[in-house]
Amino acid sequence: MSRASGVRVAGVGLTPFGAHAGRTGRDLFAEAALAALDDAGVAAGDVEGLDYGNFMGALAERQGHQAPLVAEAAGLRCPATRYEEACASAGVAVRAAVQTIRAGEADVLVAGGMERMTNLPTPEVTEALAVAADELFEVRAGVTFPGAYALMARAYFEAYGGSREDLAHVAVKNHANALDNEYAQYQREITVEQALDSPTVASPLSLYDACPITDGASAVVLVSEAYADDNDLDAPVAVTGTGQGADRMALQDRAQLARTPAADRAAEAAYADAGVGPADVGVAEVHDCFTVAEVFALESLGLYEPGEAVGAARRGETTRDGAVPVNLSGGLKAKGHPVGATGGSQIAELTRLLRGDHPNSDAASDATVGVTHNAGGTVASAVVHVLEVVE
Repeated sequence: MSRASGVRVAGVGLTPFGAHAGRTGRDLFAEAALAALDDAGVAAGDVEGLDYGNFMGALAERQGHQAPLVAEAAGLRCPATRYEEACASAGVAVRAAVQTIRAGEADVLVAGGMERMTNLPTPEVTEALAVAADELFEVRAGVTFPGAYALMARAYFEAYGGSREDLAHVAVKNHANALDNEYAQYQREITVEQALDSPTVASPLSLYDACPITDGASAVVLVSEAYADDNDLDAPVAVTGTGQGADRMALQDRAQLARTPAADRAAEAAYADAGVGPADVGVAEVHDCFTVAEVFALESLGLYEPGEAVGAARRGETTRDGAVPVNLSGGLKAKGHPVGATGGSQIAELTRLLRGDHPNSDAASDATVGVTHNAGGTVASAVVHVLEVVE
């Protein structure tokens, strides 16, 4: 089979993102997985494996060994493996599934992830998330991710310029994109003034620069091209490129804080794998856990030169009417960020955008190539996927 179109996205499933009081993680993932199988028209008995992302389940639900548990809840009778790469957990899970199908070891896999977070008080969530940083040299010193990304934002402003107002436009854009997304946690608009006037979290970042605490699950059904053809599946979107990169964990050990080399490497690998480049990209879903993270992502993806992406939303270039719309789902900022599920959610949202059944598909109607960018921690890990319309 052709490497360029050998892995198809046969179906996608999501839970609404937000607070799901009284529900368990296994229940949330089962909802997403069953929806993905139904969307694909694939029987659960055909699934040969589950690649599942989860980050903090042992802390939030006191439940390790989650993969076989959620597989059982979804009615899957297959080997199941959990992947943990902080906020990039589901992205890594999807990448593993793509590689397995490409290797000819399976024809039908489910990949995705789940996180349950709102059942913990905010201080406990913050503490749980912090374990994705370097425990010895960052966590013990009191570093949390708002503080870490604030340091990165300051470094970016010092190196290239930019302002809090530039970042506010990113937040405004992504909230506007979430308005019609039924899966989004925050389906409401904000203004630049509201963003600038919101309470400081870690200077220069304020409340509206940060994504929320979220429960949710995502699932995608990935199949070989041969299986799709043999079963007459309607699967016009293929994963044609995948790449992963890494960087030093602690910020103090990095050569600079104004760039994200892990994402640079992941993007280069994914583009080379797909045989496309940044100029081919028509739509993107990127990891905007903080507004400045979207800026880093766009530059790592090669969509902007260093120092140029910070003003992209303000200039209207990444809005729904811009040259390359970014985070038409609402992004992590407004759609929500159940950390172990986010990478799978990006694949699901981009698939819906490219095949035309997303509420914002009209903004991506000319796009045939899209990218997802999923980052772990302060981008010590990064996964990039290229999706293309192939039929």
